[in-house]
Amino acid sequence: MTRLIDSGRRPASSRRGFLAAAIGAAATALAPGVTLYAFGGEAPPVRAPGEPASAKSRWGLLIDAGKCGDGCDRCVTACREENGWGDSGPAETRPQWIRKVSVRDPASGTKSEPPVMCQHCAEPPCVDVCPTGASFKRADGIVLVDKHICIGCRYCMMACPYKARSFVHAPVDNQKVAAPRGKGTVEGCTLCVDRIDAGKLPACVAACASEAGGAMIFGDLNDRESEIARAAATSATSQLRADLGLDPALRYQNL
Repeated sequence: MTRLIDSGRRPASSRRGFLAAAIGAAATALAPGVTLYAFGGEAPPVRAPGEPASAKSRWGLLIDAGKCGDGCDRCVTACREENGWGDSGPAETRPQWIRKVSVRDPASGTKSEPPVMCQHCAEPPCVDVCPTGASFKRADGIVLVDKHICIGCRYCMMACPYKARSFVHAPVDNQKVAAPRGKGTVEGCTLCVDRIDAGKLPACVAACASEAGGAMIFGDLNDRESEIARAAATSATSQLRADLGLDPALRYQNL
């Protein structure tokens, strides 16, 4: 499969360039919507307080599937509680920012139940197909949805090979300040970007460390001295559907 080209290197004649030209001045006017997820608080050590996200960092997760206990869904519960997505309504229309999946190695018979969510790809197809720019990637690699300009077309849902996005079918009550949601929009894992911007761990990682098997490592993939970079350098890791060339920021061990 042809590898997608990063938006920063795309020629003007590319698909995204064409879409940008099509919406013209409107895109410029909507650019402030990118700050939808910007919140105060203590910044991570790699950034000075108030400094915008930059490509110096790329946030990611390393998940050891061998440490994911059978039936454990503490990461799912923590995500739901932190971001306010519920489990009411028919199963086929329920939002699901993170889910546990059952994986079996046909050769050895080994089973595991790793969590799957938005993979925060370096080359996100959801961003590539979005006609309004609502799906976007921050400079530090976090892939988000600007709910102010999402029109609910669901092209991003169709483009995502990980089935990591959900459509909000019903009105939303009791929203969390840090996780704006709305009927008729698409949503998915944000890596708890508000917590990251405040120098904290994503909710799933914190819950797994304190209440479950400690299967998740969060950190800066660009920092060779970070725990996640050292762990990835010293043991075999894999990416989901690496053959697609999307370069996910989520890596897995013992999968």
